[in-house]
Amino acid sequence: METTNGYLDMELLRFTTAGSVDDGKSTLIGRLLYDSKSIFEDQLEAVESASKSRGNEEVNLALLTDGLRSEREQGITIDVAYRYFATPKRKFIIADTPGHIQYTRNMVTGASTADLAIILIDARNGMLEQTVRHSYIASLLGIPHVVVCVNKMDLMEFSQPVYEAIRERYAELSEKLGLKDVRFIPISAKLGDNVVEPSVNMPWYDGPTLMEMLETAPIDHKYDMSHVRFPVQYVIRPISDRFHDFRGYAGRMSGGVLRPGDAVIALPSGVRSTVLSVTQAEKTLDAACTPDSVTIQLADDIDLSRGDLLARADGRQPTVSQEVGMTVCWFNRKPLTIGGRYIIRHMTRETQGVVRSIDSRININTLREETGVESLAMNDIARVTIKTAAPLTFDPYAENRVTGSLIFIDPGTFETVGAGMIL
Repeated sequence: METTNGYLDMELLRFTTAGSVDDGKSTLIGRLLYDSKSIFEDQLEAVESASKSRGNEEVNLALLTDGLRSEREQGITIDVAYRYFATPKRKFIIADTPGHIQYTRNMVTGASTADLAIILIDARNGMLEQTVRHSYIASLLGIPHVVVCVNKMDLMEFSQPVYEAIRERYAELSEKLGLKDVRFIPISAKLGDNVVEPSVNMPWYDGPTLMEMLETAPIDHKYDMSHVRFPVQYVIRPISDRFHDFRGYAGRMSGGVLRPGDAVIALPSGVRSTVLSVTQAEKTLDAACTPDSVTIQLADDIDLSRGDLLARADGRQPTVSQEVGMTVCWFNRKPLTIGGRYIIRHMTRETQGVVRSIDSRININTLREETGVESLAMNDIARVTIKTAAPLTFDPYAENRVTGSLIFIDPGTFETVGAGMIL
């Protein structure tokens, strides 16, 4: 498969950037794109023109990513901006997520599929509440690799003691959060120090540049290949007498490998059958591998519809329950309350759900769990238990990101108001 830059069959690293307002996230992404020569001339000309109109003496690289007009006017990022670029070694998809506290929910969206998170810290300010919040979310989402970039070192005279103090404090936080692979790098996104090219201003740092880290970081795709999970998205029925015996189940593999002849169980009904064939478009496959989108045909005509799930009959099966405990990130200004009713969307199933209890809320400043909480405000993170009208079929989020996650939808406005990671 060829990419838009002409590179063939290279690994793809998905990473997200996070930090507080004005930590330099957009400038850092702009620097990566600029120094890796991943922008077109007309894009650069447009940014140069916009920079001049704003009175900037030099090119404002943040404008390469701050695409929304309201973002440019305010000088902050308020939406998740996805960017693509490639080097001769690897392809990248960047999720540039907002720093402002009221847009923390966007960080959950941008980081949900990331292999690596870049946490920016302004060298002038050190760690802030948003640093802790974003790091906690990275831990919660199971992002396997974290790179802490201490930015704006140029404004602190490239001081090693300043960098080391921030590094020591963050190391204590990462230990509390259980972040396993954490790396540190002092940078100046504005000047380019240690972003793509090594810094001549910080000879005391002899580690890799940020680009070198991105090009060599292990890619841990969050696929559970040990347990078959196939959520049914669509039932394909015959459209003519010629194919009157055909009934297929279309969906995307969310775990494991499924082959013709495999014994499967349909959940939540518990009915068993055998895989007759696996097809993709008009091509017959020997196996369906995660994350392939395929059509499965079964040997028996069983009651199986959208929202149901196929698992191997002889393998470990997911939990089927109407009562689900999870960690939830609340997105909405309207608070979550005990007894609140929501539409719960889990994989391809939608059902009604009610909040049975708020078991504890995470205090972001102390990382302690607070009990006796009656409601959750926007950006709160808490452990809650819900009960659904129809049973859900799930795994813990730590084992399977797809079967272990769900969202809350307001039944009145149809807004997504919360995201849950099943415990």
